[in-house]
Amino acid sequence: MSRRALVLGGGGPVGIAWETGLAAGLAEHGIDLREADFTVGTSAGSAVGAQLALGRSPADMVAAIKGQAAAAPASAPGGGPAPAADLTELMRLMAKAGSGGGSAEAARAELGQFALRAQTPPEETFIAGFGRTLSGAAWPTRRFACTAVDTSDGSFVTWDNDSGVPLAAAVASSCSVPGIFPPITINGRRYMDGGMRSATNIDLAAGYEVVLAVVVRAAEAAQANPMAEVSRQRLEAELDAVRKAGGAVEVITPDDAAVAVFGLNLMDFSRRAGAVEAGLRQGRTEAARLKAFWK
Repeated sequence: MSRRALVLGGGGPVGIAWETGLAAGLAEHGIDLREADFTVGTSAGSAVGAQLALGRSPADMVAAIKGQAAAAPASAPGGGPAPAADLTELMRLMAKAGSGGGSAEAARAELGQFALRAQTPPEETFIAGFGRTLSGAAWPTRRFACTAVDTSDGSFVTWDNDSGVPLAAAVASSCSVPGIFPPITINGRRYMDGGMRSATNIDLAAGYEVVLAVVVRAAEAAQANPMAEVSRQRLEAELDAVRKAGGAVEVITPDDAAVAVFGLNLMDFSRRAGAVEAGLRQGRTEAARLKAFWK
């Protein structure tokens, strides 16, 4: 059985900032997530995971986010939506896709049609937003995969070291939130956020001995969230898949202090500075619990 896998879930720009801070806080206390034999990233997690798999310093990644947040507190790199983007229709379609009624692929294809209809920045502009960190970068030597969904038929795909797809385009497709960012053209087809299948996709790490899963959550709205129970059930099924394959799993989720910093909308770019600090603090705290697990 292969040794260590790192799974980084989706969570928008807030999740990118928190996961980056978390990695840096853990590294300060001897837990180097760059040592994972396999890194799986979905959406926000793909942006963070690609850099870690490439061997980038978590401290340098934190410094870059702080610099971006200071220069443009509420703007997406490369041009993007207002931080208060309306996610209502997206949440409705995601709940439908995860409800278990009918074909999951058909429900995701409906999400794909929504993504294709939306008014979004050009693909080139969105991919350029990843250029600061991934432009021209070859795939990591260590195994890395990021997830995406085909907008036309809802099929789930993973891009990895053997896919022959440019790394920046692969990560951009994984981060292409329907209705907000443009689906990315790869080999003549258009792909959207892998979080439309699952925010975590932890089951891709089945077969690894040790799996560390990082799961992002936002603050709870006053009204019932139709996605909350769907997401919980999906997460439990993925964890069970890893355990049944013989793996041990530890999960890190944002603590209450971090969630308070995040607010309700993980797409709010203005929350990045607070989120990266929350991640740093929590990484330093979590290190003692995880040191023996990750050794």
